[in-house]
Amino acid sequence: MMPLDKIHSLAMPFSVSMGVTFTDADLERVVATMLVREDLCTLGHTIHGGAVMALADAVGAAATVINLPEGAKGTTTIESKTNFTGGAKAGSTVRAIATPVHRGRRTQVWQTRIETEEGKLVGVVTQTQLVL
Repeated sequence: MMPLDKIHSLAMPFSVSMGVTFTDADLERVVATMLVREDLCTLGHTIHGGAVMALADAVGAAATVINLPEGAKGTTTIESKTNFTGGAKAGSTVRAIATPVHRGRRTQVWQTRIETEEGKLVGVVTQTQLVL
């Protein structure tokens, strides 16, 4: 099964409710987009930090799933750090791009960049996934 097909077959309910759409995936990079809806915003109609973090968590988890070693049963996030650098307004679309920092037998570390359609950086998330 191709990596993107595998991600689509394992839809995460919370990500679906947020409107996360996985658009590209291989073992070195996973990409998803999300419309910044009003219900995902804070004051000023700007994306909420929790929405940024949840998007990145979903993309990093999906990247881990397609890179799990043989015999692994799944993954869970054990650490996540976010640097917020900008905002995205309601009605815009953000893109999350996850790339590997470390892929081991027990843990994987992914860095996810969240950008606007224009390429403006919204945040950078580094997360550690435990291989179950």
